[in-house]
Amino acid sequence: MRVRSQFPPGRSPFMTRKSLNRTLRWIYGLVALVIALSLFAKFADDIPGLPGEVLAVATKLYEVLRDMSLLIATAGVAYITNMFQKRSNFVESLEEAWRGIVVTKSALYAYCEKPFPSSDDYLAAFCRISETIDNMRIVYRNVGETDALVGLYPYAPLHDMRRALQAIDPRKRASIEPEERKLVRDAILQSFYALRENFLEELDLDQPQHPLLIAGGRRLKLPGSADGARAKQDRQRNRQVAAAGSRADIDALLTRLYEDEQSGLNPVTKRG
Repeated sequence: MRVRSQFPPGRSPFMTRKSLNRTLRWIYGLVALVIALSLFAKFADDIPGLPGEVLAVATKLYEVLRDMSLLIATAGVAYITNMFQKRSNFVESLEEAWRGIVVTKSALYAYCEKPFPSSDDYLAAFCRISETIDNMRIVYRNVGETDALVGLYPYAPLHDMRRALQAIDPRKRASIEPEERKLVRDAILQSFYALRENFLEELDLDQPQHPLLIAGGRRLKLPGSADGARAKQDRQRNRQVAAAGSRADIDALLTRLYEDEQSGLNPVTKRG
């Protein structure tokens, strides 16, 4: 199942990390060149031995750069803004595609775990993986695609997942052993893990600043609050008590439940 890209070869509506870095290198080089020419034109009179023709060209060049500096800066900012907007759109498409892949993996896993899956269950799972394969077209075109060649699908593990699912099609075989479904399930998970390792590289993910790396982690903060918060709480309670229109029985109930909760007691158990 190979799908031809809807975009012309060599062109993409999005900005991959590779394209972004390549474009930024060109921009940095162009900026450095303009700065170098501006400095040369500005201080050409102070460089000994330059012919008069070069000095005249340098003077005109400096005047042109000075007069067009605002236009150049505006055009550069607009281009960079458009470039990063494309990058943002591409990352959003990647995230949407990845969420679809995760849902697909879960659907295939659930199908393999069913003891007696029906034909409707299979069709639902197959349509899910088929949609995921086709939806990749909104993110990437095929690798090695040309005007005459379809190219290779960018993430083969998705097709591995599809083929593994097709191996246990209940419409073709009435009896499928649980061991075979388990093997297909493990093949789907292996393909998903291989896909995840490569697909998410484009998202520029970073390690968390405050990871919790131990099993059985628990909250380390102690019960309570700062003195200022307690004082504010007391002031609010005093204003509420002084206000008219309250019901004493409701206030007593809520106060008792709050105090029981703060003391770590179960109100229902205590009353019993």
